[in-house]
Amino acid sequence: MYNRIRDIHEDRDINQTALAEYLGVHQTTYSSYELGKLSLTADVLVKLAEYYNTSVDYLLGLTDETEPYRKRY
Repeated sequence: MYNRIRDIHEDRDINQTALAEYLGVHQTTYSSYELGKLSLTADVLVKLAEYYNTSVDYLLGLTDETEPYRKRY
């Protein structure tokens, strides 16, 4: 389910440690997210979407559109 999260960090040459620090979690926790051992919370998904400038739907594999949605506010 979380293949895109792993793929996008690898494609952009960002290491798990940097992402874990950004999210405020341990690197092992972030690794568990990528492996599907831990479920991502909505907060983590939103932070990752903002970090990568994409949508939560893209990260979850619900769309192939990489552009983020336009904010309404």
